[in-house]
Amino acid sequence: MKHKDLQEFKVRSRILLSDLKTTTDLGLNEDELKDLLEDTREDLGEWQDTLYAYGKYSVLICLQGMDTAGKDSLIREVFKDFNTRGVVVHSFKVPTHKELKHDFLWRHYLALPERGKFGVFNRTHYENVLVTRVHPEYILNENLPGIENVSDLGEDFWERRFEQIRNFEEHLVRNGTIIFKFFLNISKEEQRQRILRRLDKPNKNWKFSPGDLKERELWQEYQRCYEDAINRTSTENAPWYVIPSDEKPVARYLVAKILYEVLTRYKEVQEPELAPEIRKNLDEYREQLKQEKN
Repeated sequence: MKHKDLQEFKVRSRILLSDLKTTTDLGLNEDELKDLLEDTREDLGEWQDTLYAYGKYSVLICLQGMDTAGKDSLIREVFKDFNTRGVVVHSFKVPTHKELKHDFLWRHYLALPERGKFGVFNRTHYENVLVTRVHPEYILNENLPGIENVSDLGEDFWERRFEQIRNFEEHLVRNGTIIFKFFLNISKEEQRQRILRRLDKPNKNWKFSPGDLKERELWQEYQRCYEDAINRTSTENAPWYVIPSDEKPVARYLVAKILYEVLTRYKEVQEPELAPEIRKNLDEYREQLKQEKN
């Protein structure tokens, strides 16, 4: 593989999405990428077992991207070798009536991973500064004090919401959650091709909605809102990574490798040692089991 500093995808300063590539050359063919992904996800699965035994951290992985960016298939391929009890995936849809009775972060708190586990948010709390910003009328469903119509949603409203998100994430980090935020960056042309494939393949038709085309017309507005959200909320403790995603195998490998590279820096995450009184009697326990009769 060509030398690639994976931290180049980490957002450390202000970005312009229009300047960032949606493809990257790793110098690997598809079979090589598949083999590397398999090795990396096995390593991640083993690390998750150790994380569970250690029991002091949880890992939250947030996936965002335009429709067809590849979130579902990435989750399937990257976490395939995890113990199924060690990773929980939540896909956030339109808020329910009950969820709208609470603040916008409430349902995300409920879905957070326990210590020792991975949680994956397929679409995330950022929908509350993305979809709602492109369609501000949705905010009216939250029935917020002082917000009677869209004209009440000034820049100060969005800045407060970004501040609430930053505080939410900082609170999680301080209490043992390791946060990754990935934006799967695809081109408008690649999205067009993927939507066409949905239409051309009968077994993929169910994924298509005419609303997809209406949202596609708002591409530039979504890009502007994503760019602003990333710039306002990428912090050292909860960074954003912008992943070139026109090629799904590349995106999957990059996400898996970044996860493994960062997580293995937590050297304190180790399996606990046996208590001395148990360790000194291991030979005795072993012999006892050997002498058992069926």
